[in-house]
Amino acid sequence: MDIHDIKKIIPHREPFILVDQIEYLDDEHVVALKHVTGQEDFFRGHFPGHPVMPGVLIIEAMAQAGAVCVLKRDAFRGRLAFFAGMDKVRFKRQVIPGDTIRLDVRLKQLRGTIGFATGRAYVDDQLAASADIIFAIGA
Repeated sequence: MDIHDIKKIIPHREPFILVDQIEYLDDEHVVALKHVTGQEDFFRGHFPGHPVMPGVLIIEAMAQAGAVCVLKRDAFRGRLAFFAGMDKVRFKRQVIPGDTIRLDVRLKQLRGTIGFATGRAYVDDQLAASADIIFAIGA
């Protein structure tokens, strides 16, 4: 699935769409990629002379990948997924221009419009970040 297909499912657009392609997708698991080019707007200020992708945006990329997994369902098509919480967030490696982040997100539970997922972000085979994500499906 490429960026055009992703945009048919989630409402995010430039400069805030943080998923470039989907490598694997089923009802409970998604593997997505974000190619970090160095041209992203956030690098202008984070940090000049030492560009590092903000950790919160790595977690946001996980959430967007997870949103593709949930919002592709007929019951939620055309709706929005909102952060409701994050737990056990850990950052293990910096993400810098030239890296490709592999986002691996697994849906753990869905109760009505509230969901729980676990996400991991890798660069090559190195864990860059992990988090438990709680989300709510809105209108």
